[in-house]
Amino acid sequence: MAQCDQGYLCEVCGEEVEFVEGSDLYLRYILGEVEARELLSTPERHLRCNPVVAQFIVDPAFPPVTVEGIFSKAELDAVSVRQREELVTRAWRRLQEVRTLGISISEYPLPEVLARRAPRITR
Repeated sequence: MAQCDQGYLCEVCGEEVEFVEGSDLYLRYILGEVEARELLSTPERHLRCNPVVAQFIVDPAFPPVTVEGIFSKAELDAVSVRQREELVTRAWRRLQEVRTLGISISEYPLPEVLARRAPRITR
């Protein structure tokens, strides 16, 4: 296969990230942690190849990820963990649906991210 026919390669495992639904980069874009202009230049990873983020996805359709050591969510306070789980899980669910919605990439992020990025009119 020609290089131009290949999708993004995971910087961790080297395998192709074939679908947006498994993309750590696009999850972080939906979360507002990556800007649209960075999508073409930021290294890609599979969600499971970034366990520090993936551990916060709590959904029956996503097998749990456990992280050992200082980056484990077990090392954080319970309130912060619940908040991060809620946010990352909502973003993951959004990631699972974006290809079927018929929307532009600029509309992928969570509503609160889009609201923060919207130009404010001042008088």
